[in-house]
Amino acid sequence: MIKLEKVTKIFALEAGSYTALQETDLHIRKGEFIAIMGPSGSGKSTLLQLIGGLDLPTAGSITVGGIRLDELSEKERTLFRRTMVGFVFQNYQLLPMMTVAENVALSLAAGKTPKAQIDSTVEQLLRQVNLEGKAANFPSQLSGGQQQRVAIARALAMKPGLILADEPTGNLDRKNGQDILHLLSRLNKEDHMTVVMVTHDRHAAETADRIIVLRDGAVVDSAAKGVELH
Repeated sequence: MIKLEKVTKIFALEAGSYTALQETDLHIRKGEFIAIMGPSGSGKSTLLQLIGGLDLPTAGSITVGGIRLDELSEKERTLFRRTMVGFVFQNYQLLPMMTVAENVALSLAAGKTPKAQIDSTVEQLLRQVNLEGKAANFPSQLSGGQQQRVAIARALAMKPGLILADEPTGNLDRKNGQDILHLLSRLNKEDHMTVVMVTHDRHAAETADRIIVLRDGAVVDSAAKGVELH
């Protein structure tokens, strides 16, 4: 489903340039649950942003679901992100002035979905993430774990085939983090979604089918669950 070939990403800085990824190759099959690990500055978040079409590579090709992202216009990449990818971030990125239901419905409303269908979809999604009865709450009235579940419900609104999660348990305690990992695993196994998760937590990474390790902008190791990394 995801194929990166010799992907390089260089950022221009005042003091010169910074190479976040260097000729990186990566293949991810449809339906895999992938954890990406590596030290700070290894290129993990940059890789996720490129796969999600949030940024373009300096060189190389990125194909997701048969679509060459590096050949798309900005408008085409916006449509790709809205319809094919669900994003989950460490800090939830919920809009504080909107209710839970309104946050979940954002992408549906942007797509001009009829209100009755939006209401039905939001109710179904909140049930799926065990947040029945919270539709009228605001993010500030929820725990961190509940806010992350709202973020996951929002990510699922357009029925994407791909979930990209950047440190989804980073701001949560162990129990809430485990609940989020179980939810992502269930979406992967039951709904056959491809999940790519960046994490610094080896325990969280063990939830995935395969762990990929980045160092200095390159893939240095890849191993299936239970196989010792080098």
